[in-house]
Amino acid sequence: MSRSRLSALVVSAAVLLALTLVGRVMPWQTGNPDRFLPLALMQGAAYLAAVWAVWKGHSSRRLVLGIAAVALLARIPLVFLPPYLSSDVYRYVWDGRVQAAGINPYRYIPADPRLEALRDTEVFPEINRARTAVTIYPPVAEAIFLAVARISASVTGMKAAMIGFEMVTFVLLVRLLAASGLPTERVAVYAWHPLTLWEFAGNGHIDAALIALVVAAFAAACHGRAVLTGVLLAGATLIKFYPAVLVPALYRRWDWKMPAAFVAAIIVAYVPYLGVGWRVLGFLPSYVGEEGFDAGGAGFFLLGLFRELPPFAQISGPTYAAVAIAMLAALGAAALLARDPKYSPFAAAAVLATAFMIAVSPHYPWYFSWLIIFACFVRSLALLWLTNACLLLYLVPVGSQIVRDDHRLLIEAAVYGPFAALALADLWYHRRVTRESP
Repeated sequence: MSRSRLSALVVSAAVLLALTLVGRVMPWQTGNPDRFLPLALMQGAAYLAAVWAVWKGHSSRRLVLGIAAVALLARIPLVFLPPYLSSDVYRYVWDGRVQAAGINPYRYIPADPRLEALRDTEVFPEINRARTAVTIYPPVAEAIFLAVARISASVTGMKAAMIGFEMVTFVLLVRLLAASGLPTERVAVYAWHPLTLWEFAGNGHIDAALIALVVAAFAAACHGRAVLTGVLLAGATLIKFYPAVLVPALYRRWDWKMPAAFVAAIIVAYVPYLGVGWRVLGFLPSYVGEEGFDAGGAGFFLLGLFRELPPFAQISGPTYAAVAIAMLAALGAAALLARDPKYSPFAAAAVLATAFMIAVSPHYPWYFSWLIIFACFVRSLALLWLTNACLLLYLVPVGSQIVRDDHRLLIEAAVYGPFAALALADLWYHRRVTRESP
C-alpha cells in the first residue's frame, strides 16, 4: 500500500473512532435522528476515504488485523448504548425468552395474560406492537433468539451476539477476497461501514446473522459444496426472506443439489413451529399491508414516482409488483445463462440484490446492510452511495401505516436519485473495462 493510501486509512480510522466515541457520550432522544445523522454522515465521509485507500494494493495480514482492531474498538462502546433508533432488539430478546419457557413464539402476543410471568421492567415495556402482534421473524431468526436467550436474555447479550456474527462475516470475507485474488484489506468496506456499526453494535439488528449466513453460502459455493450452499442460503432466507433472490447467482446449471437442499432446509426449519398452523407466518401478512406493499402500493418508491406522471397515475400495487417480479426473473435468468469458466457469483448477486431492494424500496436503513458485502468485490459507487445515504430514511416518521406524501417522496428521491446516476456511471465503467480486457 502506498504511503498516501496508508495515511488516508489511518486518518479514516481515527475519525471513525473519534466520532463513535462522540456518539457514545452525546445525549440521545429515542426515535429522534437529528443528532445521529450528522455524525453518521461525517463517518460516511471518512469511510469513503478508507474505501479508496484499501481498494488497490497487495494483501497484508498486518493491515487486516489493524482493520479488525479498529472495527472492534468502534463497536464495543455501542454494545452498551441503549438502542435509541429502533426497538426491534427488544422483540428479539422477548421471543428468545418465550421460547426458553417452552412456548411457541407465534402463538401469543407479548401482552397476552398467559405470558405475564415472563414480563419485566426493561424489555417488555419497549416491545413494539406488544398488544397487537405476534412475532414476524422466521424460524432461523427465532432459533438464534433462543440460543442467545439461553446465555443472556438481555439487550446487551443480543447485541454482543450480533457482533459475534460480524466476526464470522469478517473472517469469511477475508478468505473470499484472498480466494478471488483481491486485496484482503477490502474487508474494511464492510467492517468500517457506518451502517453496520450503528445497526448491529448500536441497534442489535438480526441482519448481522443474515449477512454472515449469506457470506458463508458464497464461501461454500466457491468450494463447490452445493448442499451446504443451499442450507446456508436457506438459513439466511429464514432470518428475513429476501436472500432467496440470490438463488440464481449461486445455482450451477444442471446441478439440483443446491436448490433441493435450499427447499428441504426451509421445510425442516418450520417443523418445530407448525403447532400453530398457518399462524407460523406470524405478523408478516399484516406487516405487508402496514408497509404499503399491498394493493394500494403506497410503500413502493418507484410506484409513487411513476404515479406523479399522468400516464401512470392509475397503476395499482399488484401491477407494479408483477412488473417488478418479471424484471427480477429476467435478471435471474441472465445470471443463470451468462456463465463462463471464470464466472464469479458476486457480480450477479450484487445486481439481483440491489435490483430487489430498489424495487421494494424498504423504509428502514438496516434493510440495505446486506448490500455492503457485494461492494467488497464489485467496484460500485452506486452501492457505496445507497448504503450510506439510506440513513436519511430515519428522517421519515414511522407510523402504523406507510403514507405516501411529499416529504417521504423528497427524502427517498434524495437517496435513490443519485444512486440511479451513479449506477449508470458504474455500468459505463464496467463495460469499458470489459472491452479493454483481453
